[in-house]
Amino acid sequence: MSTSQLNDKTDEILELDKHLVHSFADLHSLTEPDARTVITQAEGAYVFDARGERYLDGMAGLWCVNVGHGRREISAAVANQLNTLDYFSTFYNLTHPTAATLAAKLAELAPGTLNHVYFANSGSVANDTAIRIVHHYYNRLGKPKKRKILSRMGAYHGSTHLAIAMTTPQYRENWNSADELVHFLPSPDVYRRPDGMSESEFSDYLLEDMRVQINAVGSENIACFIAEPIMGAGGVIVAPEGYHARVLSLCHEHDILYISDEVVTAFGRLGHMFASEACFGIVPDIICTAKGLSSGYQPISATLLSDEIYDVISAEGGKFLHGMTYSGHPACCAAALENIRILEDEKICERVKQLGPLFENTLKSLLEHRIVGDVRGSHFMMALEFVQDKETKEPFPDELGVGMRISQHAQKKGLIVRPLGSMIVLSPPLILTEQEIADIGRILSESIEATEQELVAGQHL
Repeated sequence: MSTSQLNDKTDEILELDKHLVHSFADLHSLTEPDARTVITQAEGAYVFDARGERYLDGMAGLWCVNVGHGRREISAAVANQLNTLDYFSTFYNLTHPTAATLAAKLAELAPGTLNHVYFANSGSVANDTAIRIVHHYYNRLGKPKKRKILSRMGAYHGSTHLAIAMTTPQYRENWNSADELVHFLPSPDVYRRPDGMSESEFSDYLLEDMRVQINAVGSENIACFIAEPIMGAGGVIVAPEGYHARVLSLCHEHDILYISDEVVTAFGRLGHMFASEACFGIVPDIICTAKGLSSGYQPISATLLSDEIYDVISAEGGKFLHGMTYSGHPACCAAALENIRILEDEKICERVKQLGPLFENTLKSLLEHRIVGDVRGSHFMMALEFVQDKETKEPFPDELGVGMRISQHAQKKGLIVRPLGSMIVLSPPLILTEQEIADIGRILSESIEATEQELVAGQHL
């Protein structure tokens, strides 16, 4: 196909795209020339646009394509399922083999007594479901006042009305939410901890602050604490060592349930099927997951409940009045089962354990650049934060769009990353090769250098 034909096709798609409402976008800016990129194909760790340009997918779609693009086995599993049982619900007394098999598999993989699974179609709904169940649980125990939710500044738990309320306020400016239910604790961002405070002292500070705030709100009013093992869209924030275990202990001391939001971290991103126990030494009361559960091939999420919670909500004398039409959709469950088989058979978690440190070190080498203040994360979940001054950690003004500048330079060089203010985030497919890791490091280095030159020219450095 000629370049002109490809361009004609791109223009045609962009004309149609005027009717699409994009997520987390400055909708007004999408009218500008070259503001949108049309992705038409994908294979392995790469995606291709309508003009035939190839890009390393540094975001795995959106934290999710863990086994890589173009896995025909998953496509075949979905097609076979649709040809056998296209759809049936899991309402009332109805079930089907694929949902039952996937629920049993997740119970096998999950830590502790997390043996019961509710399926939905997104991480947002998985987290909403967790809160609804927690409230119902305490209602059944005769503790209806326990409704408040403890979350953290910098958290991201989704975009539905309740999930966005649990998400750091910067994501909901000029938007309403159920924020009357949520009480925010400080971010566990080690890089931005108070001056002169060691990491250990910072952990003590966070725990003492949490204890004070629990007492202020009243533990009799608090239902749960929700936390990502590593914060994702808040900037890949890694809490101080031992923080999660200490928080879990404090929660249980005050009859507060602990929800681990593993929408991003589960299914290999940190080298384990679930990260809560394997990486952070905790067995939470609830785990929520999505994204890597099907590697994005079908929309599916899961809310995993402990036996202790399930025994209360399933006791005689009440009904579980919560349900979605597509909960446990056969095709989605088939995609997830085949995705998990690939993760296990190809030992992808082991691969992440092996290559994750190489990816981390490759990105940490970028600290040599003048504007790179921090490189953080774990394995295939990383972020770079850019600052005007490394000594003072002075951030760049938002209007300079430093993260976006670097992202745009990288995309021109064949790498897609996610800009977040003065940061960029990377969460590539878990099948990266050593050469692809090296390519990411090279492209980012060149993109950061180009951005530094722009900032110097504009007298911002």
